[in-house]
Order: sequence, then C-alpha cells, then structure tokens
Amino acid sequence: MDFKDTTILICDDSILARKQLKDVIEAYSPDFTFIEAANGQEAIDKYKEANPNLVFLDIVMPVKDGNAAVKGIIEYDDKADIIIVSSVGTQSQLKSAIEAGAKDFIQKPISEEQVLKVLSSHLEG
Repeated sequence: MDFKDTTILICDDSILARKQLKDVIEAYSPDFTFIEAANGQEAIDKYKEANPNLVFLDIVMPVKDGNAAVKGIIEYDDKADIIIVSSVGTQSQLKSAIEAGAKDFIQKPISEEQVLKVLSSHLEG
C-alpha cells in the first residue's frame, strides 16, 4: 500500500515519546509525512492546518490536555481518526477521550506490535 499521501500528527509533551512513536510508525512505512505537536492546543492548530489522516495523542500535557484536544479536533472535523497514547493511570481520562470521539487507545510504554496493529486497523480498514 502507498502511504505517500498519508499524514500523521503525533502529539506528546515528551520529545522522546514522539520520537519513539515516530520510529515505530516509520518501520511500518517510510512514506508517511509527520507533523509533531507538544501540547493539546498545538495539536488542534496543526490539525486544522494539515488535516492529517491519523492523530496519536497523549492525554496528560500542558496548555490543553488530550481530552481538550480531542474535543477541539472533533468540533472541527467529526470524522477525525484519533488514537490516544497514554499510561494506565489515566483510565477515567481515557474514558472521557473515547466519549469525546477518540477511536482507539495504545498503552504506554508503547509496544511495536500494538502500534502496528492500530496502524493496520486504521489505515487499511
């Protein structure tokens, strides 16, 4: 499958977490275009600029958290494909994110297998 026209937004306040996720996704296909954001407000702004195909979003972040970002993105585009990437300690926040419109969840620390499964499911149907 050709992913040259596929854009992925990765939003996490940790540069290391963004890099780890990007590295795993690039193993799936080197053809993706990546956009990065460090907080929820940046994620909303960059989503509106680029309309990415897929969004990976942390929950606990400064400025606007992941739940606020999910709501902001879904208000702009109710078909946005958002995957939450967060640790187990955020169960109630995860539930809120899913209710707000997030489509899937990857648990930190991320595993390559989990990320590749989500990519396959969301990009290949």
